[in-house]
Amino acid sequence: MELSGCGTALVTPFLDNGDVDEIAFRNHVRWQVESGIDFLVPTGSTGEACSLTEEEWLRVVRLVIDASEGRVPVFVGCSHNTSRQAIARVRKLQAIPGVTGVLTANPYYNKPTQEGQYQHFRAIAEDTHLQVLIYNIPGRTGVNLLPETTARLAEIPNIVGIKESSGNLQQITEVVHSVPQRFHVFAGDDNLALPILSVGGAGVISVAANAIPAEMSQMTTAALENDWVLARQLYRKYYRLIVANFAEPNPQPIKCVLAMMGRIQEVYRLPMLPVLPPTRAHLEKLAEELGLLAHTHAAGNLRMA
Repeated sequence: MELSGCGTALVTPFLDNGDVDEIAFRNHVRWQVESGIDFLVPTGSTGEACSLTEEEWLRVVRLVIDASEGRVPVFVGCSHNTSRQAIARVRKLQAIPGVTGVLTANPYYNKPTQEGQYQHFRAIAEDTHLQVLIYNIPGRTGVNLLPETTARLAEIPNIVGIKESSGNLQQITEVVHSVPQRFHVFAGDDNLALPILSVGGAGVISVAANAIPAEMSQMTTAALENDWVLARQLYRKYYRLIVANFAEPNPQPIKCVLAMMGRIQEVYRLPMLPVLPPTRAHLEKLAEELGLLAHTHAAGNLRMA
């Protein structure tokens, strides 16, 4: 399977009582697919995976597969700081028809060496038939996967790519230049999506796509097709929103925007909280200027359908 383009790092909507809002979630997934998103990534950082019970995690995965109806690949966030537990979680995903692969992050808290990270990802990949996307996110895990280690991992057949969220464009460029063509490098930060695409990246796994799926997909496709005029126009238009999504810890801002759009309720699980008033005002101003609030009433009706 050729994996490229724009994937959405899905939020997990909650009800006022704290339960997963299954109706809003199904509608959100369908909207994403119908808007042209290339693949879906549930239960990652944006999906508040650390706040889900294992039962909820598996339920969310099944909801995504059911609502997407096999129209796009589904890569499930599945990370743990011990290799044994990560492998056990991946095995549970193998039993769910429709799961394409897993997105698995550096082992957090343990702070392993480069060799430790290599052996961790290798052990996961060699235990499963699923495709594996590595997730390098040192800001959350405390360790950085270096390009030379990524290149070694790219030799393992079912490790098909990496979501690079180091924020270091030089490092990501080195990764792109050191891996085989079959291995795909995805931007993990929306604000670096276009620069990474320009040096040979395969796409982006996007937070902003939760609110602007068609636009992020169009921008990514334009870049991949070398229509840089259109890609830059879209990037410029939505850049302020892309940056504002990280004014506070993700997914607080993007869930705030989606609630303004009427697509979800603005409910979080501790330690996530509603955004501060200045952030809310800024997000509302941007959403209004970009026309995202024009169909709020209709979207609200859809969420309750």
